[in-house]
Amino acid sequence: MSVEIKVGMADLNVCVSPDRITTLGLGSCVGIALRDPVTKIGGLAHIMLPDSTTIRNNSNIPKFADTGIEELVKQVTRKGANRSRLVAKIAGGAQMFGFNSNSEMVRVGERNVQATKKKLAELHIPILAEDTGKNFGRTVIFYPETGDFVIRAVGKQEYKI
Repeated sequence: MSVEIKVGMADLNVCVSPDRITTLGLGSCVGIALRDPVTKIGGLAHIMLPDSTTIRNNSNIPKFADTGIEELVKQVTRKGANRSRLVAKIAGGAQMFGFNSNSEMVRVGERNVQATKKKLAELHIPILAEDTGKNFGRTVIFYPETGDFVIRAVGKQEYKI
């Protein structure tokens, strides 16, 4: 029987098939799912901000794209995933306010997506699929067995990437 592991905001966790892993409330936050397709070990991080170096109290490693993704890689490989086989899927990074602005505070979703892509590229982890941007929040469920990343959003039909 499989278990659903929950990941909170500014948090991360890992799981092994047939278990699945989920996080709620990806507005401007980004959910990063990593998977080794051979061992079927996966993990999910729910990052809130792009860069830990711009914040004074940055001890919460999963809160930031730069430190959270590195920690997620460490934890999935510690569980048995092969670093060279890791692949990623990402979701979130919405523009949750109904107006356009060049303000850094308002564009946090876009900045989170950019930082996530940059860090994954630095680590040579390919992004197989993404559902980012737009103006709505998401809940995601990741299945390491198949690599399916199921996306749920209020008023929208469930879909997977």
